[in-house]
Amino acid sequence: MQKRWVLKPKSNSNKVSHLKSELGVNDIVANLLVSREIETYEQAKYFFRPSLDHLHDPFLMKDMDVAISRIERAIGNKEKILIYGDYDVDGTTAVSVVYSFFRTFHSRIEFYIPDRYSEGYGISTQGIDYAAENGFSLIIALDCGIKAIDKVNYANSKGIDFIIGDHHLPGETIPNAIAVLDPKRIDCAYPYKELSGCGIGFKIIQAFIIKNNMDMESAYQYLDLVAVSIASDIVPITGENRTLTHFGLKKLNSNPSVGFKALIDLSSNRTRTFTVNDIVFQIGPRINAAGRIEHAKDAVKLLISKSEEEAKNFSSAVDDQNNVRKDFDLTITQEALSLIESSSENQLRKSTVLYKADWHKGVIGIVASRLTEKYYRPTVILTQTNGHIAGSARSVLGFDLYEALSECSDLLEQFGGHKYAAGLTMREENISLFQQKFEAVVEKTIKPEMLQQEVSIDLEIALKDIDSKLYRILKQFEPFGPQNEAPVFMSRNVRIIGSAYIVGNNHLKLTIVQDGSASFECIAFGLAEHLDHIQRQNPFDICYTIEENNWRGKKNLQLNIKAIRY
Repeated sequence: MQKRWVLKPKSNSNKVSHLKSELGVNDIVANLLVSREIETYEQAKYFFRPSLDHLHDPFLMKDMDVAISRIERAIGNKEKILIYGDYDVDGTTAVSVVYSFFRTFHSRIEFYIPDRYSEGYGISTQGIDYAAENGFSLIIALDCGIKAIDKVNYANSKGIDFIIGDHHLPGETIPNAIAVLDPKRIDCAYPYKELSGCGIGFKIIQAFIIKNNMDMESAYQYLDLVAVSIASDIVPITGENRTLTHFGLKKLNSNPSVGFKALIDLSSNRTRTFTVNDIVFQIGPRINAAGRIEHAKDAVKLLISKSEEEAKNFSSAVDDQNNVRKDFDLTITQEALSLIESSSENQLRKSTVLYKADWHKGVIGIVASRLTEKYYRPTVILTQTNGHIAGSARSVLGFDLYEALSECSDLLEQFGGHKYAAGLTMREENISLFQQKFEAVVEKTIKPEMLQQEVSIDLEIALKDIDSKLYRILKQFEPFGPQNEAPVFMSRNVRIIGSAYIVGNNHLKLTIVQDGSASFECIAFGLAEHLDHIQRQNPFDICYTIEENNWRGKKNLQLNIKAIRY
């Protein structure tokens, strides 16, 4: 599929000139910094030299003082505390951080993860009943709970106090909990609003340490867990998240927890330095697989392991679940693709809605993402579970999926989510009607350009501008992630020297030059369709990132081509 190239607007020239002068950098670097709203020497210093001193005072968060006082009282009175969290990576890492910290000096503590299938997302009645039946008087909920009005009232009726630590957008009413920690609360003055759920958990233990004059190193030992949550939950890697990720990656690569060490030993990347991207594709899916296939408590048991032997056993179980998840993923994706490819009507639609009763509910979200990537249109994958039809939906850039589902709400039992991802349930007899109505809504409201994948380009540069000095500075822009993506450059009228050829599954290897520049080796994943054109020595344009290729100890700069046009 041909991508739509979008060159970002030029940065303010006065700001670029000022920053060039202050930092002594070139136009390229100054433009990249200004586009990230880094416009002064001090801001650049903060960006390029992260420090744990940059972390904000946790007591700036609304209700933090109340939360810490209630936790201290529970510990002093030897109350039973239940650490409750969601079943995804963010939830399980959050539970692992808070549980691991407090269990070192409070023995009457347990954790609870709801079952994805029988309880669903967030605070469950079953979880509260478990707490009541087992004598817990305080629940600390992490990565969920900000809209659990009724559930918190139910817990209050049973004499159970709630502390909520969430990072999702609150509704109009805040739950009647002892403390509600959420930087997105309108009345919360905390300076950084984009913490992960695990990040909120980290701020709780940071606050407890400050209040009790403890060594802050006892919080920093969990930064690898925080970094994994930030990467996996796709929150912005800016501000405080960038600092937490920077130091979390350092710990992950130098002295990981025994749980992560066991996972790394199972990965194909165990000899290289882990990046945010490696977390997203290698560590995150393994942790998530536990909740998708069996139960997410298996992931927590791995992450809170104290010994390498214990971690090895749990990591093997989690890895086995991930292998089952991959098999389901592959099989269902192939079946879904066949349903589209075998039907000209399905191919011509502006949306995809597919149903098969035996598809595994734990992977339909992944399959929806894969089909959205393949056909680039709003996608809903449906299956049968517990006597009803459940679905996962994914969208494309710019299209509001939640609004589209709202238009179809008369056919749905329930739905929830946000602009780009959602979950839904419906009656079986409404599947065909929903398929027709959802297509009609999408066709009426989607703009043509939304159906073409976009590649966002930071700057147009010449190949002669690329050298090892530029690459060393670009490396300091890491860690990359949402709102701090690896810079994408565009260069026009390049051509190959020597031969270009296909490697692996539809990938291109080539070497290029431009107007007498030095030559650059390139890899272009999934772009073998362009081989004939470029082999004829025709000029072409590329957009790409700059990276370092390390092959058998030999390092050289390489361009990772994202798109080709001519």
